[in-house]
Amino acid sequence: MLGSRQAQVEHGMIGFQDVRAAADRIAGSVIRTPTIYSDVLSRAVGAGVWLKLDTLQVTGAFKERGAAHRLALLSPEERKNGVIAMSAGNHAQAVARHASMLGIRAVIVMPEFTPATKVTRTARWGAEIELRGATLAEAAAHARHLADAEGLVFVHPYDDEAVIAGQGTLGLELLEDAPAVDTLIVPIGGGGLAAGCAIAALGAGRPIRTFGVEVETYAAMAQELANQPIKVGGATVAEGIAVRDVGRKPLDILRRHAEGVLTVSEHAIEDAIALLAEEAKIVAEGAGAAGVAALMTHRDLFRGREVGIPICGANIDSRVLASVLQRAMIRDGRLMRLVFDIPDRPGILGEISARIGAAGANIIEVSHHRLFTSMSVQAARLEVMIEGRDAAHSARVMADLQQHYTVEQV
Repeated sequence: MLGSRQAQVEHGMIGFQDVRAAADRIAGSVIRTPTIYSDVLSRAVGAGVWLKLDTLQVTGAFKERGAAHRLALLSPEERKNGVIAMSAGNHAQAVARHASMLGIRAVIVMPEFTPATKVTRTARWGAEIELRGATLAEAAAHARHLADAEGLVFVHPYDDEAVIAGQGTLGLELLEDAPAVDTLIVPIGGGGLAAGCAIAALGAGRPIRTFGVEVETYAAMAQELANQPIKVGGATVAEGIAVRDVGRKPLDILRRHAEGVLTVSEHAIEDAIALLAEEAKIVAEGAGAAGVAALMTHRDLFRGREVGIPICGANIDSRVLASVLQRAMIRDGRLMRLVFDIPDRPGILGEISARIGAAGANIIEVSHHRLFTSMSVQAARLEVMIEGRDAAHSARVMADLQQHYTVEQV
């Protein structure tokens, strides 16, 4: 454990009563999402696993909680002037939606590289969109400038006590709806959700362990807590938690009240997305699936426990989801790409197809090459992607094909 537990945090930080008050303030403006027991995950790790589905919020993510609470605390003068936020994702939509509900002007600054779909989804809530900067840092600097110039309230996505308290209502609901839970696994980007849930756990009336989770390439919170230099970067499917500069307020809270911060690989997050989609019938973005990735990666930590995990976002691009599912099928042996060196004669393609079909496998894709090869002009190369029922079935299909053809898996 990183620090001592207490019912109320030190002066200057939020406490359990702040999270409770936030829940009262935002009741009716955000959805009290269900917490469900996952039989498939429970059996996989030997623990009781409960999933909090904040994917069912109107904008598809938990960010509505913090945004709704921060806006609920605006003074009449601040409401008149309006708010501004910087985000390329879920925070942008959350602020835009709740400002619209309250009749408050909202300006959202997004980096110039923001996908058009995210810009459109944010704009449909009536927000004014400004595309500025090549990076999130440049967009944030412009947002700060506009806030000062126009008297707008800057709504930070995570380094704000009101936002942290709002995000903590997720943990509050989870622990109320699943009273057996003794452990939380919470994704960390800037740290607002994990910090809020750690505070909510203080008032549960029972010992609760709170673990954060980060993707290995963006383990900024783990590095901060270990007083290490911050080294992050690279592409990740969990872009919602790909944060370099964690919040100072969440950092202080987690230093005192988190059991630890776990890291997971990119492949683990992809596998968690696929597991949730295929087995639990839940669509989750990379950041939203990070808690499940940690559960599966570090299962020895959680065996025999009752574990609560927020599935905190569902905003994944459909093409990315399709790629993740296919890559997972390749890793677990259901999809194979085979390369045949074959004689270039009539009927050979039909012969191979018939043998694959007779073995019970499905042909997904075929590519037949005669010209772009160094083989004899009397030969050809055939690339076939096949789908088996599972890894063992795919291996049997491959063994049968190897008895009749020159074939290898690539």
